[in-house]
Amino acid sequence: MGHQTESHAPHWDAELVPDDGGRTLRPEPHCPVELALAAVAGRWTTLVLRELMGGPLSFGALSARLPGISPKVLTERLRTLEEQGLAVRERLAGFPVRTRYGLTASGLALRPLLVELYRTGTVLAATGRDGAQS
Repeated sequence: MGHQTESHAPHWDAELVPDDGGRTLRPEPHCPVELALAAVAGRWTTLVLRELMGGPLSFGALSARLPGISPKVLTERLRTLEEQGLAVRERLAGFPVRTRYGLTASGLALRPLLVELYRTGTVLAATGRDGAQS
């Protein structure tokens, strides 16, 4: 009698993996979850996004709202958000030249993710490592 092998095809949770984009067996750059994580990755990124959710702000206004961030890091975060197509830099007419930053439609689409990350973080903060409520 021959030996039968079991199929090890993954069972995809339809809510977690609604289409082929997430049906990967390792992290792939085109996976929607990986794309979302990359959008919010980096120290200060979520806070910069949070501040820009209310509308465009100048570099100085962002610095004032996030006093702990260095100008270098703020510049890097804004540049990365621009490169990802999540933020735009607008030069305003006048002298001296002023610049403000705002979110694109894709950047604004991150709002529900940030809200859910906050909710999840609140639950995790109130929960011990064994899952018991503190």
